[in-house]
Amino acid sequence: MSTPNGFPQHSGACVTQSTEGGAVQDLHAKKAGKAAKKEAGGNGVLTFEDPPSVGTSLNETLRLLSDELKANMKIKSVTPRPPRKPRLERAASLDEKSWRRWRRFRTSQESLTDPNETSSSNGSLQEASLSPPVRGRASPCHQCCQQNSLHSSPDASEASPVGKSRGGTSDLGRRASEISSAFGGLLRGKAFAGGKPRLSQIMPARPLPPMELNVASHTLRTANRIDSDCMDYRHYSRHKFGRVSSSLSDTRLHGNGMVYDSCSTDSMKSTFSLLTPIRSKDVRSRSYLEGSLLANGALLGAEELSRYFPDRNIGIFVATWNMQGQKELPANLDDFLLPTDPDYAQDMYVIGVQEGCPDRREWEIRLQETLGPHYVMLSSAAHGVLYMSVFIRRDLIWFCSEVEYATVTTRIVSQIKTKGALGICFTFFGTSFLFITSHFTSGDSKVNERKLDYNKTIQALTLPKNVPDTNPYRSSSSDVTTRFDEVFWFGDFNFRLNKDRETVDSILNQNPETDMSKLLAYDQLTSEMSRGSIFKGFQEADIHFRPSYKFDIGKDSYDTTSKQRTPSYTDRVVYRSRYRDDIHAVKYSSCPVIKTSDHRPVFALFRVKVRPGRDNIPLAAGQFDRELYLIGIKRRITRELQKRQEQKDQKSSSICSIS
Repeated sequence: MSTPNGFPQHSGACVTQSTEGGAVQDLHAKKAGKAAKKEAGGNGVLTFEDPPSVGTSLNETLRLLSDELKANMKIKSVTPRPPRKPRLERAASLDEKSWRRWRRFRTSQESLTDPNETSSSNGSLQEASLSPPVRGRASPCHQCCQQNSLHSSPDASEASPVGKSRGGTSDLGRRASEISSAFGGLLRGKAFAGGKPRLSQIMPARPLPPMELNVASHTLRTANRIDSDCMDYRHYSRHKFGRVSSSLSDTRLHGNGMVYDSCSTDSMKSTFSLLTPIRSKDVRSRSYLEGSLLANGALLGAEELSRYFPDRNIGIFVATWNMQGQKELPANLDDFLLPTDPDYAQDMYVIGVQEGCPDRREWEIRLQETLGPHYVMLSSAAHGVLYMSVFIRRDLIWFCSEVEYATVTTRIVSQIKTKGALGICFTFFGTSFLFITSHFTSGDSKVNERKLDYNKTIQALTLPKNVPDTNPYRSSSSDVTTRFDEVFWFGDFNFRLNKDRETVDSILNQNPETDMSKLLAYDQLTSEMSRGSIFKGFQEADIHFRPSYKFDIGKDSYDTTSKQRTPSYTDRVVYRSRYRDDIHAVKYSSCPVIKTSDHRPVFALFRVKVRPGRDNIPLAAGQFDRELYLIGIKRRITRELQKRQEQKDQKSSSICSIS
């Protein structure tokens, strides 16, 4: 039997009972309710929150049921019996469980995403916590249904349609709760999993091996442009190739993500040419000859400087040698200009000579032949028998200003200018350089005369002439060394050791090759520099080589003539800078294998910081001694062919014939 609404009609839901039967039934019902609540709380029955749509339809159904129960209150009563053990789903209704869970979350202030919870999806919990008024509206219907269930008989509930209706309502509520929780999980992309526990994040048992920086393949590299996130070329190239690779490629290409590693650079170069690619917009924005004041695209600007010198440091070789006017030149200058200690050749070579050979041009050709085709002679100057030559890498000549030089004579009486000073200056990028080679007055006791030579040199050298001073506010008109950023002064200063020959020989025989502290305690130049009477503001690297003067020609022994001159450190290299720590001395030594003079050549290697400049200076525009370059390269090739022919002749002459 059903109502017009489609729900089964309740025939015995609520009845009029006697006083005794009603009291007994009420007592058993209360005990059953308490037991059900206790068991439900101990077993942790899962309750699921419904979405607003499902909860609303359920409330409407329960409200219709309560109305039907009120209409059937006058149905015939049944005989009361002791209640059976209640079922778990009848212990509490859907709204009661939901309200209980909502109160527990409100009081404990727990997170709705607690991993220990096994309830429905987070979305349904949030909806339940945000909409408690829905539960409030459903509570009256819940109370009515609870009273009907407590005052009804179990037999009646089983036998009559009312019991079936009540059981159908409970099944309907449980199914609606499951549907609501599953619907909330689907909204988050997760199906209803029946309250599975959440697993912790899986971590590897041991740390993963490091990934190599270079994961490119020469055979698989087919494109010039790669992803912009691969930006570690500079770190890789500096780690593997040092400074060489940085000067062979355009750093702007790596910065823009156009190339990644050496494979990409080779691929890019092969696409266009063997030269580094130049963008057309860069050619539009720069002028090599006239110069540009623009910060971006300037010839001497920061962008071009970083391209050739990413660390803003260049290598400079400075050497001095008193040749004693000998016509004979050493057969090989490799040990002098290209020592084996540093791995790479330097960017700039500056060689000063005192009492030079009669044929100055032959000396310069020998220098060009030794340095090879990678270097060109930027400038050379002479003052009597004082020579100075400046060689630079051929791809760096565009970044130099015009070269200027000046001379000073300290011995006016002599017709041959053997004593004096020669200075050469120029600007490289934005850093100004001054190189001075000098030959001071000789004599063991003529310290004051040597100091006069120094003072006359710094006052009489008229440099710079046309090249502007990079920092005129720190310059002095009475000292030429203050008008340049980096100054190197080298030559035969003729300062001696204030000790007799026997004492010096005994110290040299006792001490090892590198410990010269006892000898330097008697050095005149070290003493005068510490007092500030000469070379003010200059420094000298630590000396770990034997005295460079005076040797017997062609031998390793010091003066064995009747004069018995005391060995001394007459040949020196000192330096100064406007800015602190701009010059770093890498090596300071002599070349004992060259024995054509009574002096041993002395050289020093430096790392010098270079700053970007502006193109408003008179540029050298790539000028160099072309004739010297061609002669030196031709002679270098000729010597190589002669060496091969000699080796071939030796092999052929080693074959013996037996008659």
